[in-house]
Amino acid sequence: MLDRFERFSLAISEINRHWHKLAAEELAPYGLKSAHATYLTAMARHPEGIAVPELCEECGKDKSDASRMLAILEEKGLITKQATGGSRYRGLLLLTAQGQQAAAHVCRRAGAAVEAAGRDLRPEERDLFYRALDSITANLRRLSKEGIPQE
Repeated sequence: MLDRFERFSLAISEINRHWHKLAAEELAPYGLKSAHATYLTAMARHPEGIAVPELCEECGKDKSDASRMLAILEEKGLITKQATGGSRYRGLLLLTAQGQQAAAHVCRRAGAAVEAAGRDLRPEERDLFYRALDSITANLRRLSKEGIPQE
């Protein structure tokens, strides 16, 4: 059992480390960090705009992280907040033209990285991998809320 835990933990940590390194390299020309990639790709899926709570949910981030990352994106001119109901507080976040360009670049390069990383997998292996990953994620999410069952 410990061997599975060690393999799992090491693999997740290594994937995360390499992914952030690649993302940081791609975002450096925009003066952004790897953490911004998640926000840009999520916002690219919502050209009509997205509210902060929904963006946090999609990105799996808390509001304080989102506030910091979004402030930087806004400062760099990549996003804007559109008032709804006369209030900017609950407004929609929109990519600017420059933000759309950055998001398209990140999406394109992320797709190329994922394709290259999984190049040795047959389509049925890839499908099984993502089903297993979704299952593990859902189970860990549940365990983090409910706790690990007592033996």
